[in-house]
Amino acid sequence: MRALQFRRSVPKYAAAMVAGGVMPGFGARVGPLRLADVEEPDLPGPDWQRIRPRLAGICGSDLSTIDGKSSRYFEPIVSFPFVPGHEIVADRDGGRVVVEPVLNCIPRGIDPPCSFCATGLTGSCQNIALGSLEPGLQTGYCADTGGGWSTAMVAHESQLHPVPDDMSDEAAVMVEPAACAVHAACRPDVDQPSTVVVLGAGTVGLCTIAAVRTHLRPGTLIASAKHPEQRKLALDLGADVVVEPGEVRRAVRRMSRSPMVGDGVGEGAEVVFDCVGTADSVDDALAIVRPREQVVLVGMPGRISVDLTGLWHKEIRLVGAYAYGREKTGERTFELAFELVAQADLGRLVSATYSLDRYRDAIDHAAHAGSRGAVKVVFDLRGERNR
Repeated sequence: MRALQFRRSVPKYAAAMVAGGVMPGFGARVGPLRLADVEEPDLPGPDWQRIRPRLAGICGSDLSTIDGKSSRYFEPIVSFPFVPGHEIVADRDGGRVVVEPVLNCIPRGIDPPCSFCATGLTGSCQNIALGSLEPGLQTGYCADTGGGWSTAMVAHESQLHPVPDDMSDEAAVMVEPAACAVHAACRPDVDQPSTVVVLGAGTVGLCTIAAVRTHLRPGTLIASAKHPEQRKLALDLGADVVVEPGEVRRAVRRMSRSPMVGDGVGEGAEVVFDCVGTADSVDDALAIVRPREQVVLVGMPGRISVDLTGLWHKEIRLVGAYAYGREKTGERTFELAFELVAQADLGRLVSATYSLDRYRDAIDHAAHAGSRGAVKVVFDLRGERNR
C-alpha cells in the first residue's frame, strides 16, 4: 500500500525542528516523513476490520509533529514507524465509516477496562501504552494500526461510526474535529452563560464556535480571528462579535461594561475557550476571564511560559479538553458531532484536497491555511492506486 510514514530518526527530526522554525510546514521537506510503499498492517484480532481511507485531514497536531514542535510528553505514548492521520472517513465492507481514533482499553483488548473507559470516558484512558497494541494514544500515532494518510489501515469495530448516505465525504471528515469541539463545549459546568469568548478561528476554533452556540447557548459569543475569511465564517457559525486577536481584551471590556485592571478585564467572560494554545493566547484568556470562572484549553499548548499570578489571584479554573467519549448527557460525543456537522454545514470548511504525491504542497497549504483563505486541508485517497 502507499502511505506517508513517519520514522524514528533523531537527525531528521532535528532538521525538521530547524526547518519548521524558519517556515511552518518546512519540516515535511527534510524531516522523517516520507511517501513509501509499505505492507498493509495485520489485523490485530477478530474484532478488527481493514478499511480504506477516502479523505484524511491534516490537523494542527500533525503539523507540530512534522515540524518537530510536538511535546516530549508524547514520547512514551507513540510507536514508530507510524502513519499519521486521525481525521478519517473510509470505506469498509458495507459502506462508509468515520473513525473514532482514541486507542482505549477496548481496542487494546484490556478487560476489565480502566475506570475511565468503564464509564465511557475513553479519552482519559490510562492504558494507551498497554494491551495487545504498540503504544499509541490514537490511530495515526500507533505502529500497529496505520493511519489515514494511506490507502489502507485497520480499526477496531468500536472505533467505527457509519456515515449517513446523505452526508458527503467532506462533511464526514469534519466529524472528528467537530467531536473535539463538542467535548470542549460540554466541559464547563454552566448553562447559558452571559458572555463566552473563543480565541482562534482555525478549524478547531470555528468548530468550537458552532459547538458553543449549540450546546452552551451563551448570551453573547465573542471570537477572535486573524484573517478575513475566518472572521466571516466565525460570524456565520454563531459568533456575535468577531475581533482581531489584539482587540479581544477591549471587546470583552466593552461587552461586560467592566473597567480594565492593569492589562486585564475586571469583570470578564464566564468561559474562555483557548483554541490557539500559545503563550499569548493563554495570557489573553487569563486576562479576560471573570474571577472564579474557567478557561478551557482546546488547542494543544505544548511547553509554554505563562505568568499564572492572575490564575492564582482570580481563582480561575484552567481545564483541558482533549478528544471525546461520552458526555454528561450520556450521549456519545461522536453522535453529537454528526448532528453538529450536518446542522452547521461544517463540510464547507474543507478548503483543499491533495493526493499523497503532493504531500509537501498539502502540508505547506495547511501550515498557512488562514493567511491563504483556507480552513481544513485534506488528503484525497479516493483515486490512489493500491486502494
